Amino acid sequence: MPFQIIRNDITKVKADAIVNTANPMPCIGSGTDSAVYAAAGEAQLLAERKKIGEIAPGEVACTPAFRLQAQYILHTVGPVWMGGNRGEREILRSCYAKSLALAAQLKCESIAFPLIASGVYGFPKDEALNIALSEIGKFLLTGEMKVLLVVLDRRALELSESLVGSIEQYIDEHEARSVREAEYKGAGPQERRRLEAARRYNERKALSIDGPGAEETAEEDVLFAAPMLKEDSLPVFAGKSLEDVLDKAGDSFRQKLFKLIDESGMDDVTVYKKANIDRKVFSSIRCKKKYKPKKETALAFAIALRLDMPATLDLLSRAGFTFSPSDRFDLIVAYFITNGKYDIFEINAALFRYGERILG
Repeated sequence: MPFQIIRNDITKVKADAIVNTANPMPCIGSGTDSAVYAAAGEAQLLAERKKIGEIAPGEVACTPAFRLQAQYILHTVGPVWMGGNRGEREILRSCYAKSLALAAQLKCESIAFPLIASGVYGFPKDEALNIALSEIGKFLLTGEMKVLLVVLDRRALELSESLVGSIEQYIDEHEARSVREAEYKGAGPQERRRLEAARRYNERKALSIDGPGAEETAEEDVLFAAPMLKEDSLPVFAGKSLEDVLDKAGDSFRQKLFKLIDESGMDDVTVYKKANIDRKVFSSIRCKKKYKPKKETALAFAIALRLDMPATLDLLSRAGFTFSPSDRFDLIVAYFITNGKYDIFEINAALFRYGERILG
């Protein structure tokens, strides 16, 4: 996939270009800068760095990578956080944008970034992450490159407190709902639906849910009540031959996907880039009539096409998948869809932070 978040020491990552958070002056700094010099070879790298001289904040310069598993080291100077009123955010955006532009100029096929300025420079990690995802996403909408965001551990990726709180509340609520649904075990489908409808009615009455809020809750009902309806909502096959049934089979995942793309008004390139899907993978989907995606791939397309929950469930079902009210991966993706948040890089950062596989 074009964009990935990985846990590793950036000096051990294999990529055409490694980005170093450099000291403005040609000397060995601390943090990532120190680690890069040590791994590449201090004497050789420092000699090359001195040829460049001072680098201004937000700018980038290139040296050979020496002993690293890369061709180039891109040295960029991040902003020291001074409260956010001295252009720090614009400087950080420039670090990513100019590093990506230089890597493209050097014809690099892959680049690895640390989370720039989030260490000793004190840039708030949640804002640093948002800027990184924004600039990388902007580049990948038109550029072709594998971009890696490298962190030492999941805790290094701090999401905003409001987002973490909302996700965790969503997970807690629906995991609790899953437990309650277990109480219905043994009841028939009609009785389970009656109990579930009664519980939902009481919840909404207690919370005074109406207007726009009721619409959102109804969309969640589609997600978590749908499994209870399967037993008595299957097509009627009595009196029909197997051939008749198969002749009336619905669209495959692939057929439905390309219909949705046509309806969206987006071209193929825009869709696969918004889905964090590699061009070769998308070409394979175009060519293979019996293509069956992984769940992460199917959901990535749902995000790219900005499908609501019912449409997402329909697309998933054509690949043989559904959502579970007790699976954290499903709950996190469902949280973003039901809240109308379709930035796949933000979704993947949240999935990574919670230890789940990412989309694409």
